[in-house]
Amino acid sequence: MIQRAKSRIFISSLYIGSGESQLIGALEEALTRSPDLKVFLQLDLNRSTRPGKLSTAHLLLPLLEKFPSRVSVSLFRSPSLRGVLAKVVPPRFNEGWGTWHAKIYGADDEVMISGANLNDSYFTDRQDRYIHFDGEPQLADYCFSFLRTVSTFSFQLSPATHVRSSKYSYRHEDYTLDWPDASTHPHEIQSKAADSFTSFQAHQKELSISRRTPSHPSSSSEEKVLLFPIIQAGQFGIREEESSLDLLFRHVASHSTPESGFDDVRQRPLMDLTSGYFGLNKRYQDLVLSSRDIDCRIICASPKANGFYGSSGISGRIPEGYTYLEQGFMKAVKSAGRTWTQKGNYGHGVQLKEWYKDGWTYHAKGIWLSPTPDAPPVLTLFGSTNLNSRSSQLDTELSFIMALPSKLVRTSPEERNTAVASVSAPQVGEQTPGLDLRQELHKEISRLHQFTGEWQGGARAVRWGTKALVHLVGGML
Repeated sequence: MIQRAKSRIFISSLYIGSGESQLIGALEEALTRSPDLKVFLQLDLNRSTRPGKLSTAHLLLPLLEKFPSRVSVSLFRSPSLRGVLAKVVPPRFNEGWGTWHAKIYGADDEVMISGANLNDSYFTDRQDRYIHFDGEPQLADYCFSFLRTVSTFSFQLSPATHVRSSKYSYRHEDYTLDWPDASTHPHEIQSKAADSFTSFQAHQKELSISRRTPSHPSSSSEEKVLLFPIIQAGQFGIREEESSLDLLFRHVASHSTPESGFDDVRQRPLMDLTSGYFGLNKRYQDLVLSSRDIDCRIICASPKANGFYGSSGISGRIPEGYTYLEQGFMKAVKSAGRTWTQKGNYGHGVQLKEWYKDGWTYHAKGIWLSPTPDAPPVLTLFGSTNLNSRSSQLDTELSFIMALPSKLVRTSPEERNTAVASVSAPQVGEQTPGLDLRQELHKEISRLHQFTGEWQGGARAVRWGTKALVHLVGGML
């Protein structure tokens, strides 16, 4: 993507790993090769400015110094960490008060949406999801505009020699963090962020409506692939993900066969849900447990597949903390009478399985919804959200719901051009706009299940200190 870029590269991630010299080199080559090319990065400030010369900020400084007018690096800082806490919380733990978490990788009219950060482990031995859109200017413009909107209440990374533009800017030994809005304190951006996100989504909705053209006579909206962007920023009161999932569960339940055990299981919708950091927030847990007309299979990471497994200090207890959250969830499943029952190839209720692959960690997240267990998915949720309390309340997330046609009607090449075309990883083929995608999504979730086994968390001991820690900071996990 970077090598093909002509006019713009836009990247959003939590951070860029210290070993990503190849990425920085590719950006430098692209900027040198294409004089009109500009690069925009939106990252998290706390994660990108950790002490030491290997921080993301230090990694990006050479690009800013060489291409000062063509490279822009914006660093979002959560306003929830402030005052005395901001001074005493160690840098390693300040992410607990919220981060910039959206994962967008774009070049010109090409976009890849993922849950992965820019770190070598994600490209070698960490399971995640990547959905690639090629030749989609409207989607690319949406993602680019989203990042530029956030940049208005983010610090701007500049070389140390940069002249500060406001009293809220500050200088590090090697770089300057410039605050763009002299009238708004960096700790008081809640109203500005909320208004900006609300106005942005309203404007994008108007643009989408204005761009609609009359459909081909033999084409209908039921045959198109529809994509809905959803922003979740709980600390700013933006809860589109929560309202979307509420609506989804209500809609599916209203069209489902009433629960009557195994007699109807082949006709009931099946939801697959996964999170590498599984700890459904209370609202989502209630939806899963109360929606008795929807069977649900959940994949979590085994403790050894948790990214914090083997870490030193308190971080080393995080996998154990997730085991404790899983135990609480399974108790709630049992109390709700939703324990999974298997009969042959079909199951009924709520199932929890754990993912493990030797030498790998698990970071995948999302939802797949199938109208029946034997049918490929007609909907998927993908993006940065982990579907847990932290994602809902603290982090700023961008995810997408992709709705696929349930009626698999073959269309002509001309009609296929009216739908979301050329989507890869999953990759579109030559049948219909939705059929190939549905089949690829089915393969995707099947591949994840290949490395799952029965959940063993019920037999794992959790130390009382870990339990106390979860009760104290569980919403930050």
